[in-house]
Amino acid sequence: MTLPAREGLVPRLAGTCVLGLVLAMSAQGLAEARSGLSDRPPLPAMGPSLRKAVAFATTEQPGTIIIRKSEKALYLVTRQGQALRYQISVGRDGFGWTGVVKVGAKTEWPQWRPPREMRARQPELPELVPSGPYNPLGARALYLLRDGHDTLYRIHGTNDPSGVGFDGTSGCFRLTNTDVIDLFKRVPVGTKVVVQ
Repeated sequence: MTLPAREGLVPRLAGTCVLGLVLAMSAQGLAEARSGLSDRPPLPAMGPSLRKAVAFATTEQPGTIIIRKSEKALYLVTRQGQALRYQISVGRDGFGWTGVVKVGAKTEWPQWRPPREMRARQPELPELVPSGPYNPLGARALYLLRDGHDTLYRIHGTNDPSGVGFDGTSGCFRLTNTDVIDLFKRVPVGTKVVVQ
């Protein structure tokens, strides 16, 4: 049996020690991260899909979003006479609105800056909630613009799947995270949105 030359052995031993140190540090970091995460609430569920294909009569073109607040439903017209129907929450009394807007931007895991008016009503709200799974806008947001100006209203997800299907928002339209991810993939920036 021959031993490797001394000059080849030292770098290999050094490399093995560094690798061992990195693995030990990684294991320690992972343990610390796990203990830090145990202080946080569990990750929210994505929620069920409340989406279904339905017959839908409209003169709007395929690709248009039609929101019928009285039905608590968002329809994405897929072809003449057909649409995908998503169950949504809508604005509570005093926060409903109608009109034609466009999707001006889309964001995955958006951050949330409560508008000044909302913070005046609810001073306990923070100035900013960073993006991520604990953000009240959920997994995706579609930003609604009128004549190129932000309306401050969104079509967005929620980390509380039980928060869909009633009048409870400040004018935004809320879907389960599962459904908003599906809608987000189907809808490009510039999409027409009709709110009735």
